[in-house]
Amino acid sequence: MTKAIVAEKTGGPEVLIWKDVEVKKPGKGEALIRQTAIGVNFIDIYERTGLYNTPTPFIPGREAAGVVEAVGPGVKNVKPGDRVAYVAAGPGAYTEARTMATDKLIKIPREVSDRLAASVIFKGLTAWVLVRRTHRVGPGDTVLIHAAAGGVGLILTQWAKHLGATVIGTVGTDEKAKLIKRRGAKHAIVYTREDFVARVAEITKGKKCDVVYDSVGAATFPGSLDCLRPCGLFVTFGNASGPVPAFPPLLLAQKGSLFMTRPMLYVYIADPKELATGARELWGVVRSGAVKIEAGQTYALKDAARAHQDLADRKTTGPSLLIP
Repeated sequence: MTKAIVAEKTGGPEVLIWKDVEVKKPGKGEALIRQTAIGVNFIDIYERTGLYNTPTPFIPGREAAGVVEAVGPGVKNVKPGDRVAYVAAGPGAYTEARTMATDKLIKIPREVSDRLAASVIFKGLTAWVLVRRTHRVGPGDTVLIHAAAGGVGLILTQWAKHLGATVIGTVGTDEKAKLIKRRGAKHAIVYTREDFVARVAEITKGKKCDVVYDSVGAATFPGSLDCLRPCGLFVTFGNASGPVPAFPPLLLAQKGSLFMTRPMLYVYIADPKELATGARELWGVVRSGAVKIEAGQTYALKDAARAHQDLADRKTTGPSLLIP
């Protein structure tokens, strides 16, 4: 038995219950992990509220770091004592210990702490998909990043700057505006008092952006489309304010023959070779200092409901972690 957070039904943070759960012995190709730090992400909230149709009851969470305690038959890529991190295709991370397939485990470099690994692995691989696979950001690109002070936003801002792009970020406060400018954004737009569409047009002298990365959803659509130059790319990858509403495809033509995509991280890392490539490139920018991870918020695992509420209320900056 181990302790875990269980969502026994969909709803508000109050549906998250702290209780005992069974942990199975690792079978063929599996490892038992004693977890040391667990990442909190908006996808956890989407599943808890029922926005994503996840059958209940379930243990939320998609990313964590920890130590391998035991391995099943035939496992060669990890051994007991190895420090590992993972991004799972399904929920199950809000627990003190869990058993999972080893082909999804990523060894943590010596220079990277467990808490840093749990802070960066899901958000960092998401950023990798956005800047290296969805759109290969490079010198000369102008990119708009909504929620640039958030967990993914801060990594995305730094990585895009590292690749040579001019970064414009939207944030909700002056404090967050200062933060993203320290992390590589050339321009910060405080959306609570500025019209981000008008400001983007002003900043770019009417040329607008090559790509817009939008994790906010309903509140920023279709303004995001108005920030794109002809044939630009709209990347929607989150629903912090609610999902993007249905719209006729003709709207993309009317706005300038735009492209649109809704990437899913797990599709891009389903191939173990792609997962290894993403992890290698992520650890590379972290080790070099090109991507610095701000110390965020930590909560006891049993206080997951408060972590969810703070994230939903946008009271957080950078990553949030649950500590078993």
